[in-house]
Order: sequence, then structure tokens, then C-alpha cells
Amino acid sequence: MAAAPSPDTIFAQASGIGRAGVAVWRLSGPEAGAALRHLTGRALPPPRQARLAVLADAGGQPLDRGLVLWFPAPASFTGEDVVELHSHGGRAVAAAITEALLGQGLRPAEAGEFSRRAFAHGKLDLTQAEAIADLTAAETEAQRRQAWRQMDGALMRLYEDWRRRLLAAQAHLEAEIDFADEDLPAGVGSAARRALGELAGEMEAHLADGGRGERLRDGLSVAILGAPNVGKSSLLNRIAGRPAAIVSSTAGTTRDVIEVHLDLAGFPVILADTAGLREVADAVEAEGVRRAQARAGSADLRLVVLDGQALPALDATSLALLGEGSLAVVNKRDLAGGDWPETIGGQPVLAVSAATGEGIDGLLVALAGQAAAILAGGEAPALTRARHRLALAEATQALRQGQQEPLPELAAEDVRVAARAVGRITGRVDVEEMLDVIFRDFCIGK
Repeated sequence: MAAAPSPDTIFAQASGIGRAGVAVWRLSGPEAGAALRHLTGRALPPPRQARLAVLADAGGQPLDRGLVLWFPAPASFTGEDVVELHSHGGRAVAAAITEALLGQGLRPAEAGEFSRRAFAHGKLDLTQAEAIADLTAAETEAQRRQAWRQMDGALMRLYEDWRRRLLAAQAHLEAEIDFADEDLPAGVGSAARRALGELAGEMEAHLADGGRGERLRDGLSVAILGAPNVGKSSLLNRIAGRPAAIVSSTAGTTRDVIEVHLDLAGFPVILADTAGLREVADAVEAEGVRRAQARAGSADLRLVVLDGQALPALDATSLALLGEGSLAVVNKRDLAGGDWPETIGGQPVLAVSAATGEGIDGLLVALAGQAAAILAGGEAPALTRARHRLALAEATQALRQGQQEPLPELAAEDVRVAARAVGRITGRVDVEEMLDVIFRDFCIGK
């Protein structure tokens, strides 16, 4: 991929804004080295070696003392000349360094611009660039592991292998069309069609992951559902360890969906308290019930809460929610006297007390187990974004169609569509590569 021109030099504080012991600055572009020389009044340090230096403004007034590093192109994150400054993290220091860099004609970087330049210079593909954002935003261990594997190139290697095989199949089909009179290996077209079937099968298996990667990025959606006054809000507060929801004995207190984000055994979970499910006349409460029902339909997992004091009577609306993707939670076990069934609606009963905390540890273990079952995967890299899924679905459809085409010209066009769809995921779409395959494999025109 050809590198995009870099007419200007950008800078940004790469570390968090605000008071800190150390702030890290990054400069990238053709004037990065000159900017460092002006700041320090010294020659550039040896590449990739930290040097202590005094940073000064254009008038020679010292701004701070810190470490400076020089990364000449192309051996840098962006592929351009890059400078890193490690200064003190005070706001006044940051303001002074910003003014000094602006005075040298550098401009503040836009969001993601360093990674975009790295992509433009072939340092990253699009999946790795996306993984940088995911790694920065990761809140749980499982999210970190997934983002790291993607940044390390797991998805890129998989998709590039598929694209390479697609280009080979396309080249073989087109060679059979354009160079039928040449001395080509026997059965080139038939072998290409078999390869397309294998590729389509691999892509379909990759797509049939239940959205695991996207769910891990965004967090597993868990809805707390049940009739009014069964203790849903109290249960949310107990699990969250803070008063996230208002608790009241008045039915209908919860009107909207209240969410808390949890880290359960390294897996991200979004736990949502919902309005009590019942027939209501009040328009506001009715909207709350509608939202609760909508959340029940979209949640990855449902905690169906039943009132332990009301046993053996059971709320019919809540019972209807039990089944696959749900856990039966009997609350108020401290008031129920231990008289609860082992199963309800075919689901094992988890007896808890939101008031005292009894049984909460067991509930968290069960929740973590469900999260692991849904989100944990094997060694194969997972899809992490909807755009990946759409592109692969397009590629798979094109390959299946190409298998059925009676004419090699039509089959080759379908393979071209599939290859471009896969190439869009990584950002590496280059039709010239097909010519390389043709000449390498068949030595046409020798």
C-alpha cells in the first residue's frame, strides 16, 4: 500500500489530561525532528534512546525537564518521523508545551490521526487499528485479551489468508478464460471451484459464532425482570455494591431501565434493573413496563426474580420468561424460611436475600458461568465489529453463487466481489496482486 503524503506535522498529549507525575507527548511528521531540536537546543539523540533534556520555548525560556526520544522514519509507530516527550503532568506545563509546539507550526492531532497515519504507511491494517481503540477502552480481562489478540494480528492473518486464497482462485479462473491455449495445469478451473467451496465453509463457520466478539466488546446484557416489589432494585444495588437504583415499597417506583457495568470473572456485564411487569393504567409506568419487556427480548441473559414470601404462589408473567437464557432467582430467602423449590419453570432455583446478602455469591458464580459460556471462545479469533460480519456475509454469498455459475467468467466475477469484500475488512484491496499470482503460478508468456 502506498503511503499517503504527510504535508504537516501533528502533536498530541498521548497520556491522560490533568495533573499527573508524567505526561507523554507524541509528535509525528516531517518536522518532528526539527521541533525536537528547537525545544532542546541540541542535536537529535540516537534513535530509540531516551535522553534527559531541558525543554524551552522559542525565546530560550525553560518550560520543563524531561525525557525525549527520537524515532526516525520508517521505524516508528506511524511510519513517519516521530518524537516522544515525557514531561511533568501539570496543567501549566502542558499549556506551555502546547504553545511552544504551535509556535513551531505544528498542529494538534485529530482523534485517531496517529493510527490513521500508521495505517496509511502500512504499519497497521484496519483490524489492528480498531484493536488499538478496543485495547484502550478495555475494562475487563476478557476484553483486554480479545483486543490484544486482534492487535497482534490474529484477525488480520486469518482474513489475509482468505484473501490470498481468493486471489489465487480468481487468477486461476481468469487464466483458464484468457489463456486457454497456453500450457496450463489440468483441471485448474475445477480445483478453483473446490477451493471456493472450502473457503465459503470456513467463512460460514466463522460467522456462526453467536456474535461472541461483539458481545465481548460491548458487554453481556443481563436484565433483571419480575413483578413489582420482588426486590429487583435491591438486588441490583446489592450486586453493584452501591445504591444505583431507588428502593421503595411503593409499587412502580422503577419507571426506566437503570444500568450498571460489572466485571464478572473478567467478563464485561451490563446489568439492567427494569420496571415491574404488570398491567397498569398510568401512562408513565406503562412506558416503563414496555421498556422492561423490550429489554427482556433483547437481553443476552434474564434474571427472573420471584418473591420468596409469596411461594408457593408464582407470578405467571414472570414464569413465562423462564427458559433458555434465564436464571430463576428467588429473593427474600431470609423471610421465606428456606421453603422454596429446587427448580421453577425447569430452571434451578438460586435463593438469595438482597437485604442481607445471603446467596449473592452463588448468584454471581452462576452469572459468571453464564457469561463465560456465552463469551468465552477457543483459539480462533472472533469477529468484533458489525462491518466485519457484513463484509464476510457478502463474501460468503458471492462464493456460494460463484460455485453455481455455469460460466467461468461469471464465477470469476463472484470471486472478485468476495475478495474485495474481505479486503475491505483489513483495508488491503489491491487488484494488481491478482496479476502477480497469474505470472508467478503459470509463467505465461515465457
